Amino acid sequence: MKEFLKSSCVILDDLDSWVDDTRMSNCCDWDRVQCNFTSGRVISISLNYTTGLPLSSTSKYCTLNLSLLHPFEELLVLDLSHNQFDGWISNQGFEMSSLKKLQVLDLSSNFFNTSILSFVGGLISLKTLILGSNEMYGSFPSKELGNMKNLQVLDISYNQFNDTLSLEGLCGFKSLLELDLSSNYLSGPLPECLGNLTNLQVIDLSYNQFSGNLLSVVSKLISLKYLFLSGNRFEGVFSFSALANHSNLEIFQLSSGSPMLELETENPTWFPSFQLKVIDLPNCNLNKQTREIPSFLLHQHDLWFIDLSHNKLVGKFPSWILQNNSKLQILNLMNNSFTGTFQLPSFKHDLLQLVISSNNITGQLPYDIGLIFPSLGYINLSKNSFDGIVPSSIGEMKSIWILDLSHNNLSGEFPGSLFTNSVSLDALFLSNNNFQGNIFPKNVNSTLSVLDMSNNNFSGEIGLEVLNIPYLSVLDISNNKVSGTIPIQLCNLTSIRTLDLSQNKLYGSFPSCFNATSLTFLFLQKNSLNGLIPHVLHRSSDLAVLDLRDNKFSGNIPSWITELSKLSVLLLGGNSLRGPIPNHVCQLRNVNIVDLSCNLFYGSIPSCFNNLSFSVGSEADSFESSPMGAAVSSPSDSYNATLELDVVGLISWSFSDEIEVEFPMKYRYNSYKGYIINLMSGMDLSHNELTGSIPPEIGLLREIRSLNFSYNHLSGPVPAKFSNLKFLENLDLSNNNLSGEIPTPLAELNFLAIFDVSYNNLSGKILDKGQFGTFGESSYQGNAGLCGELIHRSCSNEAETRPSIDMEEDEEEDEGPIDMFWFYWTFSASYVAILLTLAATICINKHLCILWFHLIDECIYKCSVWSCRKTFL
Repeated sequence: MKEFLKSSCVILDDLDSWVDDTRMSNCCDWDRVQCNFTSGRVISISLNYTTGLPLSSTSKYCTLNLSLLHPFEELLVLDLSHNQFDGWISNQGFEMSSLKKLQVLDLSSNFFNTSILSFVGGLISLKTLILGSNEMYGSFPSKELGNMKNLQVLDISYNQFNDTLSLEGLCGFKSLLELDLSSNYLSGPLPECLGNLTNLQVIDLSYNQFSGNLLSVVSKLISLKYLFLSGNRFEGVFSFSALANHSNLEIFQLSSGSPMLELETENPTWFPSFQLKVIDLPNCNLNKQTREIPSFLLHQHDLWFIDLSHNKLVGKFPSWILQNNSKLQILNLMNNSFTGTFQLPSFKHDLLQLVISSNNITGQLPYDIGLIFPSLGYINLSKNSFDGIVPSSIGEMKSIWILDLSHNNLSGEFPGSLFTNSVSLDALFLSNNNFQGNIFPKNVNSTLSVLDMSNNNFSGEIGLEVLNIPYLSVLDISNNKVSGTIPIQLCNLTSIRTLDLSQNKLYGSFPSCFNATSLTFLFLQKNSLNGLIPHVLHRSSDLAVLDLRDNKFSGNIPSWITELSKLSVLLLGGNSLRGPIPNHVCQLRNVNIVDLSCNLFYGSIPSCFNNLSFSVGSEADSFESSPMGAAVSSPSDSYNATLELDVVGLISWSFSDEIEVEFPMKYRYNSYKGYIINLMSGMDLSHNELTGSIPPEIGLLREIRSLNFSYNHLSGPVPAKFSNLKFLENLDLSNNNLSGEIPTPLAELNFLAIFDVSYNNLSGKILDKGQFGTFGESSYQGNAGLCGELIHRSCSNEAETRPSIDMEEDEEEDEGPIDMFWFYWTFSASYVAILLTLAATICINKHLCILWFHLIDECIYKCSVWSCRKTFL
């Protein structure tokens, strides 16, 4: 067989001798060959790439020599899938049609085009033809298969067929049991004649562009067992009552893909004749009028898989689903609006995956949850309102690998039994709860990859146990009450990719032995860490985000920072860094966000800053830390020609830690999360001791969105080249010594939302066109030479005459002592009336509403300014 593998892609010089050799040898001893041991004939050959070596390692394409099959004319099964074939040739008159007994032909995952079907069409005994994942496009040439009257299984999935009318040629294949058209480019209404294929047991139409109403076709196919419809553009109302007579139906899959399609199960009233194994209905506008959970599920007792996620369903949490379906392995009800408590079934259940996140479920976790669900591998109870403690029985889930309890109201200490008993635990999400106590138990027997304990009340020092987990790739203990120094055991985390220790009470220096070459995201902000910027970070060449804000780091920006070629976000604000801003910062070519504010930098702004990209979507364009993924098969891949169903892993869930970055813009710190970070670019040099003029070269940063040079000692004019910054939304040059006029070309900045040049020495007329017509007096105050209507200061040279006002004092009669009771009462009533009037005015007047919140943002910003300046007093 080895020689056969080597020869199948070439034309042999001595083909006759090879054929004689095969006749003399015992082919039944070859790998991937099956024989009929009564007759000794070869009946099955598999050249599947997944079962052996590739047939050609020197070229992309490979041509099969059909003559090599000449000795095997008794073949029943031929598997040529997962190779590099793009065609075949015949020699000595041998054609594919010579395999007259062939029943199964698998040509999937090659490079064949539709011309191959002219060779296949003569296989009159063929029952199964698999052509998926090739390079076929255009119309499907069904006429080439016209002689295959016995064809039962046809798979043309994952090609590029786009002519829906050509499918009408399939309507004559009355023997078809399975038809897979998935993942093509077929569009328009389904051919009505497909409803005549009444023997169909499996039809997969998913992930095309079919439109129109599909009921007229589907309702006729009463022999269906598996029905896959997801990812199309169907319209109208699909009533489940049309499937009432489909007594054999086992799998139904439909996710809308179109807001024009609604799935209705309650109207009209009907009763199912089937017992489903899989119901997969995520995001399908299910029962849009009532938002009720399908009542027919009350009569289903054989379900293995349920996905009703993202449908906004309401009512009490349907605990009866678990009680009624003892075979259920996967339950996904996430992102609905179920209320009430979570009740367990009355028996030990073999459920494998439970996802009920993003609902309104309340109450405590059942104390025996681990005893009832001992086989659970993935639990996601996040974003609900669970309270109380986590029961210790959760440690009985010895197979658990993902546990997500984040965003609830859980409290107390987390049970250590989970870490000692569940050796397969890979990811634990506990963020945004009220957990307290020590950061980690003493006895750890886990191979965790992801640990997120952020936004809780954990206290004490960083536990050494967690720092001894060798394969940890994500560690987030931010926003807790963790104190002390960072232990040197942090150096054990050589595989760490995301490290977030921010917003705690840590102090001291960063360990000098740290050597995580895979580190991509580092957050240490809002602690009391000191010393120089850690030199050891130069080893982390993949670093994309470095956030050291609001600590006590000192010294200058080191030259080794240029070794961080993928750095996209550099946040050093709120430290005690000093000295000139070095030119080597300009070598960070992929940086999008730079914050050097609230430090002690002096000297001029480097003109080489124009070398920085500050562009959207640079090389470091991924801010979604994906420590792991549950990339498993979808329901459409879960069946085969024998209608066997494997429900384990029918759904694909991805677990990721979305990176969040804070950057000051529009008078406050805004959070940018996930891919949104790629859309943000900005530079903040405010609250330093910078001098000199603003380099005109800054105007070459065409895609930058925010510039803040406020609270420095900058002088000279506002660069006219700032008019090139077409995407600029925030420009703050306040509290400097700038002079001259505001350049007229700046009026071309159509996205500018914040403009502040207050407290400078500017003169001349302010701009009042475009966005500049929306800025108030606060943007210009503290500049005695500025004038214009918006700031109520005339630009005329003539002296303004003001009418004299006679001040008269009227003596008031003494009316005796003031009634203090009535004074307080009327004052309070007037105060409340003013507040109500202000609130009503803001609600009604959109412009005043925006102005009010802008004022609030500005007040918050001023407070942060005061805090920043106080640091250096």
